[in-house]
Amino acid sequence: MDIKTERNDGTLIAKAEGRIDGVNARDFEEAMKAVISDDDNTVVIDLEGLSYISSAGLRVILLIAKTLRKRNAELVLCSLSAPIREVFEISGFDKIIPVHDSREQALASIGG
Repeated sequence: MDIKTERNDGTLIAKAEGRIDGVNARDFEEAMKAVISDDDNTVVIDLEGLSYISSAGLRVILLIAKTLRKRNAELVLCSLSAPIREVFEISGFDKIIPVHDSREQALASIGG
């Protein structure tokens, strides 16, 4: 699992690659907490390079979303591959956290 980040006008964009599973979910959570600053109004997690996510990974994403909501910030996901999107749909997480087809759509959806 690898995370690359960039910032765009108060929005943190984190690109996760590889797998998020029971072995590294805590590492993913700690890495995300480390890069999210209090100035970030929105966090976009780009999952284009993600090949697998387990229930532990889903839990971490939900925790990040809840933490951000407590301070009126938002979590948005984008670029999910078909298998990853299916996991989010089956779990119902796509009803809790906004999911967009592309990074451009995710960025267009925020602040509006």
